[in-house]
Amino acid sequence: MTTTTRFAPSPTGFLHIGGARTALFNWLYARHTGGRFLLRIEDTDRKRSTPEATQAILEGLEWLEIDWDDEPVYQFSRMDRHAAVAQELLAAGHAYHCYCSPEELAEMRDAARQDGRTALYDGRWRDRDPGEAPEGVAPVVRLKAPQTGETVLDDKVQGAVTVANDQLDDMVLLRADGTPTYMLSVVVDDHDMDITHVIRGDDHLTNAFRQTQIYKALDWTPPEFAHIPLIHGQDGAKMSKRHGALGVDAYSDAGILPEAMRNYLLRLGWSHGDDEIISTSQATEWFDFGGIGKSPARFDMAKLESVNSHYLKEADDERLYELIASDLATHKNAPLTKEDQTRVVAGVEGLKPRAKTLLELATAAAIYVRPRPLSFDPKAEGLLDEEARHRLGEIAERLSKLGEWQVDILEKSIKAYAEDVGVKLGKVAQPLRAALTGTTVSPGIFDVMAVFGKEETIARLGDVAA
Repeated sequence: MTTTTRFAPSPTGFLHIGGARTALFNWLYARHTGGRFLLRIEDTDRKRSTPEATQAILEGLEWLEIDWDDEPVYQFSRMDRHAAVAQELLAAGHAYHCYCSPEELAEMRDAARQDGRTALYDGRWRDRDPGEAPEGVAPVVRLKAPQTGETVLDDKVQGAVTVANDQLDDMVLLRADGTPTYMLSVVVDDHDMDITHVIRGDDHLTNAFRQTQIYKALDWTPPEFAHIPLIHGQDGAKMSKRHGALGVDAYSDAGILPEAMRNYLLRLGWSHGDDEIISTSQATEWFDFGGIGKSPARFDMAKLESVNSHYLKEADDERLYELIASDLATHKNAPLTKEDQTRVVAGVEGLKPRAKTLLELATAAAIYVRPRPLSFDPKAEGLLDEEARHRLGEIAERLSKLGEWQVDILEKSIKAYAEDVGVKLGKVAQPLRAALTGTTVSPGIFDVMAVFGKEETIARLGDVAA
């Protein structure tokens, strides 16, 4: 049997962190087992579902590089099939029409609460003669659920979980307007899509009991269930907007690499020994249900940035340029040139160790694209006094005589100059950095000079030399 998993988001907003992790776990398990990973857009809530939200979900998955097999399934388009299954249950005696008015249901719930009971539907139309139905009332269709015994789940994460059937009422399958409910639609779609494993948040655990009852009424084999603990914030509460951004698009905008996000989301609830940095290929090889913890994971932005910094160091320099190019153009306030690209690609290796995000990398790399004459930050301006500008003029003249332009040769030349004028290297190097970059923070100044090249370095020194 081919393993088939699915990710089934509702398109009512962005792809949030919890959903992204659910998609990742389903994708990894499918790829680990050589199976299939399918995407289903559960867009039956027509008031809240939007094309923009659907697009945001698709783009979020694409950014995470989570690919799916086959075309996405749109649940709303399958409503006729869902309704037909409800009619099959009616014909088989596993469902019935209920003619309760909203007022009756409200009274029923109020009475249950007053008696200290769970507010369940009391089954008053379960075995009642339909001939007693009030005129002009459109009925709902309810599942005739078992009233005694237990429903048991052998959950891949939670273990054996049991609920007494008298704690589950006869759920609605079709509303009075003939539209199917979520519970029915999910079961029919998972069956028709040959889903073998449903991996989702443990807030769906109660749904699994109800859905299992529908499977049994239809004489269908339920999928294997794996309910994973939710993601919490640092304070231990369920993730919400007060803990920071919830959508993966925000983390993309914040300069997180997709491979870093995948690694971090993987570790939010799954482990492989003490490994923290786990490549996607390793994750695909290792992923199984045994590594999923039973306690909620806590989202930690500092930890995510730490993981991201690792992947930044490992990333290809040309790729990093492409990822930060738009931000660099903003820093430059002009289109980038081929020369800009060459410099950034050459210089980014020295910038990567200091950056935690692509935004930080772009800010640091801006030194290589700022147009002349430079504007200086206050600290850099303070270093460029009359004496420093005079020395920079002398340095420019000395550098113009160099035959080779390499880091070790540049360092030797500047050190020799400092010795000749009787000052420590810092008294020369810091004004040199300020003149070349407009700031006091950069990689090693000799590396920066090598990236700029002889002509640009001397030109920048000439702009400030006295």
